[in-house]
Parts: sequence; C-alpha cells; structure tokens
Amino acid sequence: MTIKLKYFIVNWKMFGHFSDYKIVNRINDFCKKSQKLFKTKKIVLCVPNTLIYYFNNKITSKYISLGAQNCHHSKKNGPFTGSVNASMLQNSGAEFIILGHSENRSEGDNNKLIKQKIISSLDKKLHVILCIGETLNQKRNKKTFSIIKNQLIKSLDKKMNPKKIFIAYEPIWSIGTNKVPKIKDLIEIIKFVKKEYKKIIKVKLNPTVLYGGSVNHKNISLFSSISEIDGFLIGGASQSSKKFIDIIKNYYK
Repeated sequence: MTIKLKYFIVNWKMFGHFSDYKIVNRINDFCKKSQKLFKTKKIVLCVPNTLIYYFNNKITSKYISLGAQNCHHSKKNGPFTGSVNASMLQNSGAEFIILGHSENRSEGDNNKLIKQKIISSLDKKLHVILCIGETLNQKRNKKTFSIIKNQLIKSLDKKMNPKKIFIAYEPIWSIGTNKVPKIKDLIEIIKFVKKEYKKIIKVKLNPTVLYGGSVNHKNISLFSSISEIDGFLIGGASQSSKKFIDIIKNYYK
C-alpha cells in the first residue's frame, strides 16, 4: 500500500538562536535516513526572521524548506519601522509563510489585512499557510463553521493561485492546551474547509489542509486514520528535535 505523504510544518514562534541549528541538523539527518517518508519537500521549518538566512545556508536535506511566520502587507519598502515584507523574506531564503495565526489576529490582524498579506506573499512566489479557527466560546455557541467560512471568504479570492495556498485549521481553544477535537468533528470540519475553499477559489482540486493545535508525539496516532488531513502545523513540540521526529515516526507506525 502506498503511503500518502504528509506535510509536517514547524512553527517555532518566538524561539531560537543560531546555536539551535543543532535541532535542525538532527532533523536533517533524520530526513536523510528516512527518504521513503518524504521523496519531496514535506518538512517546512517556519522560524524567526533572524534565523532564515543562516539556516538556509546550512540545511543540506532536499526534503526541508524554510518559512516565515508573518510579514508586513506592503509589497514595497516604506516607513514601517521594525517591519519585514514578503520580498525581504523571500530574499532571505523563505519558501513558505504562516499568515493569520490566532496570535497575530489577537494583536490586530483582521481578515482584510491578512488578505493583503496573502496577496503580497503570493506576488513573491511564497507558499501561504493560512490559519483559521474558532475560540472556545464560538465553539460552545456552535459557530465553528460560520467563523471559519467567514475567515476563508474574507481572506481569499478566485484570482489567487490555489497551488500556493495551504489552509491550517487551528482551533484556538486547542492551541497549547493539550485538548484536541473529536475525530468525527475534525473530519467534518476538514471536509467543510475543502468544500468552501473550492467554492471561493473556483477550482475542482482539493486544497492542502493541515491540522494544528496541541499536536505532539503522544496524540499524533489519533490523526493517522483521518485521510482528509494533509499534514500538521506543529508549535511547541517542534522546538525539540526528538519530539518533532517522534511525531513523524509515530504517525507512520
């Protein structure tokens, strides 16, 4: 039986120094020894901007890509002190970018601004990982589907390149809490996301949809039965090479 290869995308958040390349080096070595699990670039390391160029010059595995975690919406240089745009990130070696993460939304990123960031990132040929998800109160009030539909409609449009956009469903109530959705609920939500995405982008091909939220080496096996999930966005557990590698190993057991 052919193994369906999944994406394993790292979000280091505000973590990492140059010396933490040793973590990446162990992931490098694991990829070289486990080529049958990858074959194409299936691991993406979204690290702080300060590390992208440095890591880009040291990664040796052809299965690893680098990504950023956010950007300014402007395509051009300008008077935006402390900001970095998609062009700068691409020049540093980034191939992917996370946009719309709940942590950034809580600091002011709304759907309109996220859409501008997506447009500028696609303009620089970056793969966009768009994060969507509901809060605990929204879940309790049965608004999950309306919330994620609204996020998709207001962030995407049919002019965008569907091959360059990944969707990461990250229920906010699950991030860092060790709580994950029920399997049947997650299947229903992922199917809904793919259906709505195809309506908006006007394509027949299913998008790449990831799951994120308290993913770790202990619970990853729970997701192995969900064929609809195309990969995972992994936060805290990715800051340890052992935990991250164990996630991959345990998924394919």
